Amino acid sequence: MEAFKPIKLCVIDDIKSVVDMISRKPHWAEHGIEVVATALDGEEGLQVIRQTLPDIVLTDIRMPRMDGLAMTQAILEFAPSCKIIILSAYSEFSYAQQAIRLGAIDFVKKPFSLEEIVNVVLKAKQVCLQERQEQEKLKAMEGKIKESLPILRQEYLTFLMQHQTTELSAKSRWEYLGIPLAQQDFIVFIAEIDHFAEKYQTQPVQEIELVRFSLQNILEETIAAWTTGIVFREATNRYVCIINGSDPELAEQITEACCSNVSRYSRNTISIGMSLCVSTIQELAAAYGQSLSALAYHFYTDGNAVYSYTNILNKPRAASSYSATTEQEFLFALRSGNREKSQLVLQGIFDELLELDPLPEPQYVENIGYELSFKICRVMLELFPYEKVEPLEQRVNLLKIRAHPSLQEIRGLLGDLCAEGCRWIEEDRSIESTKIIHQAKAYICDNLHTSLSLEQVAKQINLSQGYFSNLFKKVLGTSFQQFVMHEKMEKAKSMLIEGLQVQEIAMELGYEHRRYFSDVFKKHTNMTPSEFKISYLGKG
Repeated sequence: MEAFKPIKLCVIDDIKSVVDMISRKPHWAEHGIEVVATALDGEEGLQVIRQTLPDIVLTDIRMPRMDGLAMTQAILEFAPSCKIIILSAYSEFSYAQQAIRLGAIDFVKKPFSLEEIVNVVLKAKQVCLQERQEQEKLKAMEGKIKESLPILRQEYLTFLMQHQTTELSAKSRWEYLGIPLAQQDFIVFIAEIDHFAEKYQTQPVQEIELVRFSLQNILEETIAAWTTGIVFREATNRYVCIINGSDPELAEQITEACCSNVSRYSRNTISIGMSLCVSTIQELAAAYGQSLSALAYHFYTDGNAVYSYTNILNKPRAASSYSATTEQEFLFALRSGNREKSQLVLQGIFDELLELDPLPEPQYVENIGYELSFKICRVMLELFPYEKVEPLEQRVNLLKIRAHPSLQEIRGLLGDLCAEGCRWIEEDRSIESTKIIHQAKAYICDNLHTSLSLEQVAKQINLSQGYFSNLFKKVLGTSFQQFVMHEKMEKAKSMLIEGLQVQEIAMELGYEHRRYFSDVFKKHTNMTPSEFKISYLGKG
């Protein structure tokens, strides 16, 4: 094997004794290293390196005719995998650094011992061996890929799935590529691995490749037991299968067998969309489009099934019974926190859609699901802060970015959002402290004409002043005094707009002196009552 060939070493230095010492004294053969060339200057060194193509070059940085820097650059242009080690004096350290930047892998400072030289060469040897092993693996992998995946065929067949071609062009390419199918009577079906993203998103590439390879084998062997066919990968989780035949019933049996065998012999299931029969190569693109349309209808299944284009062919589109009235009924039940009613209306919406024949386009139903999801979030935003509702929105968005969510997943999401929202509303209503504070709020609004002290209101609802003060701020987000002042000033504004006199308003809001009220009003609004009135009603 390549990995066991000796590592070839070339030594270059303008001092002959140094070259002789490095090339002859160490027992290189015992280390699996062969000195294949030496040189006393850069130009000669470059020449012998071109001739012998060593794995490792040990070279001085300062030499006549061509220095180590220029030589390093030249070597790596035609032999980029060559490992170059620089010999440099302390004063030449900046040159050594520059050589490293150019692509040299290591350097040894002069003066050096033979032991240092051997160690640095052995380090480079390890790098060479690792690269050889990686190349061996790469070659082996490339060989397997060529055996298992006829790339040129796949590229051409993929092209035929997307574009029409002439009969003459198709036949010549068909024969040249040796495609093992008769050139007439085809059925196309697309097989997609169910729940692929969820199952394999954290798996290593090797594991995913093994799964894809084994499933392709199962499909190929199943088809071969019935007819001639070819299977190729279209995407990470999808295969396109072309079979010869003009019998829809036989095609149905083959596709059902594919589903059954994948389920039986692997830890996966597949969904299949099947086309009608077509006669010519030129019609393969149309058949592919039909199989894609059929595959989309697995939105209504949980996978592991075949859906044929015949199920949706030439059937008139039924009118959907989903209406704005039904939606409003659902949202009203949700706002009311009526979980049972809202879930019932939600179920009715989807049950009616599923009764249509043919079933609605999957994208239409998917859009209804997302629209309802975001409307649930909007209703929740009317009642709760964004921080609480944001996780619900994130759940909707996570499903929305998925390529092919199923109907069950969309219904499950809606059911969860609905249940969560109703639970929040029920909890909010059941909190006694919230009820108490809302009672206090109502009492304040009804008694703005009094002094409304904290003690007075706390006594009214049978709470201690300290507890009431803290609870009030926690529930309403503002202090008792700020709330009372805000309500009084808002009422004052309304009364000014209605045309009442400042004296009357002051008395109505519990202020004994008109001047004191005016000062408070200005502090709150940055305007005197007269200025406020003019700003709203004008001077006339």
